[in-house]
Amino acid sequence: MLAQQLINALSLGSVYALFALGFTLIFGVLGVINLSHGAVFMVGAYAALQAVVLAELPIWAALIVAFMVSGLFGLLIDILVLSPLRKRNAPHLIPMIATIGVAIALNSAVQGIFGADNLRFPTDVVPEGAIQLGELHMTVVEMGIVALTLIIMVTLLLVLRRTQIGKALRAVAESPKSAALLGINVEGLFRKTSFLAAALGGAAGVMISLYSNAVYPLMGQPMLHKGIAVIILGGMGDIRGAMIGGLFLGFAEVFAVAYIGSTMRDAVAFGLLFLILLVRPTGLFGKANERKA
Repeated sequence: MLAQQLINALSLGSVYALFALGFTLIFGVLGVINLSHGAVFMVGAYAALQAVVLAELPIWAALIVAFMVSGLFGLLIDILVLSPLRKRNAPHLIPMIATIGVAIALNSAVQGIFGADNLRFPTDVVPEGAIQLGELHMTVVEMGIVALTLIIMVTLLLVLRRTQIGKALRAVAESPKSAALLGINVEGLFRKTSFLAAALGGAAGVMISLYSNAVYPLMGQPMLHKGIAVIILGGMGDIRGAMIGGLFLGFAEVFAVAYIGSTMRDAVAFGLLFLILLVRPTGLFGKANERKA
C-alpha cells in the first residue's frame, strides 16, 4: 500500500535526518568531518539500554540519559582530540584520521564490555499503541521519531536565526578568526557545538535501536556512511539540507525495498544520490563559492 510505504519512509528518513543534523552541525561550525559520530551514535543507544535495564527508567528518561552521555563523549572528543589539533592548525585530513581512531577505540571498548551479540530493549519499554486508519498503520515509535526530529530541526533553525548564540555560531562558521576579533568566545562555542552534535547523534541511536529492535557495537558504521551521504546531498553544513537529505534517503530505501527488492536497497538509494549530485554538485542547499576569512 502506497500510503503505508510513505509512513515507513517518513519514519526511517527522520532517523537519518536526526543523525545528520548533528553531523552537519559540527561540520558547519568546526569545519571538521567527525568520523567518530557513528560510534557516539552507538554509545547513545547503549546508554539508553542500560538506563532501561539496570536503572529501570522509562524510555523518555533513558532518551535524556543517552542525550547527556553521548553529548559528554562528544565534548571529551573535542577537548582531548579536536582542540589540540586546532591549536596546532592541523590540516583538515588530520582530524578525520584522528576521529577514525576514536571510533575504533569506542567500538572495541563497547564490544569488550557488552560483547558482540545483538541486544534488545525490553518489549514493554515502548507502548504498543498505534494509529490505525483502514490499512494504514503507524506505531508509537514511528510517531515519536517523526515528532522528535521535527521538533529538534525547528528548534535548531530558530536558535540559529533568532538568538544571540545562533548569530555567534553563524559568525564562527563563516570565519573563526573574524568572530574572535569581535569578542566571541570561539573555543567555547566549538565545545558547545561538539556537545550538542554528539547528543543529537546519541538520540538518533536510541531511535534507530527502537525502530530496528537491535543494539550492537558496529551499528554506527552503516549510519555513518548514510550520514555522510545525507549531508553531501543536502549541502555541507546546512540544517535544512540535512533534514531533506535524510528524508530523501529514507524514501529511496523504503520504495526500493517495496518495489524492487531488498538486495537493491542501497544501490538504488545511492544511485539516485549520485544522479542528483551530477546535476547539482554542491548539494540541494550548498554554496558553490568558498568561504574566505
